[in-house]
Amino acid sequence: MSSNTPWQPTASLNNLRERAELLRQIRDFFACRDVLEVDTPLLSHGTVTDVHLAAFSSEFDHSDTGRKETLYLQTSPEYAMKRLLCAGYGSIYQICKAFRHEGAGRFHNPEFTMLEWYRTGYDHHQLMAEMDTLLQLILSTGPAEKISYQDVFLRELNVDPLTATVDQLQQTALQRGLDMHAGMPQDADTLLQLLFSLYIEPRIGAAVPCFVYGFPASQAALAKVNEGDPRTADRFEVYFKGVELANGFNELANPAEQRQRFLNDNAQRRQSGLPELPVDEHFLSALEQGLPDCAGVALGIDRLLMLKTGAEHIQDIIAFPVSRA
Repeated sequence: MSSNTPWQPTASLNNLRERAELLRQIRDFFACRDVLEVDTPLLSHGTVTDVHLAAFSSEFDHSDTGRKETLYLQTSPEYAMKRLLCAGYGSIYQICKAFRHEGAGRFHNPEFTMLEWYRTGYDHHQLMAEMDTLLQLILSTGPAEKISYQDVFLRELNVDPLTATVDQLQQTALQRGLDMHAGMPQDADTLLQLLFSLYIEPRIGAAVPCFVYGFPASQAALAKVNEGDPRTADRFEVYFKGVELANGFNELANPAEQRQRFLNDNAQRRQSGLPELPVDEHFLSALEQGLPDCAGVALGIDRLLMLKTGAEHIQDIIAFPVSRA
């Protein structure tokens, strides 16, 4: 008896050929620059503590400890790749699967393909320049626009994100017509992220990719705080045609500060009613040995391929989305 379960791939053969060509272009790009391709585990004992990320977990019954262990699917290969950097492996890149426990949508599948790379001796501005070169190669765009987080807020919303009070940010949101029946957010970071995603992202990167750098220090994630302006972090994001493509950092190397950020994340998780998560002790031990000065960036390959092919939905460029996995 035949089943009516849809089994066919959602991507056309031509789009899968485009994917293969894209991966070849990326590998050639890094081979020419002597950047080593690496492979690290998808499963780990620690995971991201970031309040805005959710990892898949699995029970491992066969640990050599004799006890059941919870393992986590990576949301990115960042921690493992930084361990390689601490071990002296130099500039590296990886094309891998990443997993985020979020709903599927136009630009997101819970299992997706990521390109992540780290350049020793680079700062975030040098890495932005290299990424711009890659995007020009892949997407045939002109040179990207670069603008600071502060300047793009001033230009688009006439508000300074580094000095505005919560009340001023709330007023800006109301003036823009933000309807908050559930109540207006009471913290600056949530308001800034709302304003950025609703009123800035759609207005940047229309003709060429747009690099936004110098995010508030409170949104540093794993980036260094800027030496010249400690209100900001050496972090950048890349936007093109309404798509957030990449997130990059001048990488934080201080193990004590990194541990404190993880602890702060878990404290915020408790306050938000989210479960605390185990920090990656292997990663923190590696940082204690010393992370070389470096910059790194994670880029969504599926989104990049959508832009390259003009696809309207992520399922058009992956063989089997989560609904057919």
